[in-house]
Amino acid sequence: MAVKMNAVMIAVEDLARSRTFYGDGLGCAIGQDYPTFVSLDLGEGSSSLALYQREAAAQDAGVSPAGSGFRGVSFHYLVDTAEAVDEVLRKAEAAGGEIVRKAESSQWGGYFGYFGDPDGFLWKVAASG
Repeated sequence: MAVKMNAVMIAVEDLARSRTFYGDGLGCAIGQDYPTFVSLDLGEGSSSLALYQREAAAQDAGVSPAGSGFRGVSFHYLVDTAEAVDEVLRKAEAAGGEIVRKAESSQWGGYFGYFGDPDGFLWKVAASG
């Protein structure tokens, strides 16, 4: 059987803050909303994004909630234009995210930048040309 990803779950410190960041700030539709879990609809053709309160997520997996630094994963948001890259980065920053790498042209001909969400999860926003 082939691997299929239906959802990506991230463990967050403050569920209300993250719900506001992704829902109000970035415009993601909230599909499910529970005391320790929120599911976001990212649109046609995309997996959903689940926000899980860090302690509850660790308990669910049977592991320690401790963890920091680079998590070895980033999310990529591909858009059509450099202007759209700049717009997404502005929205993320206005919603409480941090610009980790300012948008710039790349050696491969595209344009990209990175933002971190309120828990430091990295998002690369890129346009191919």
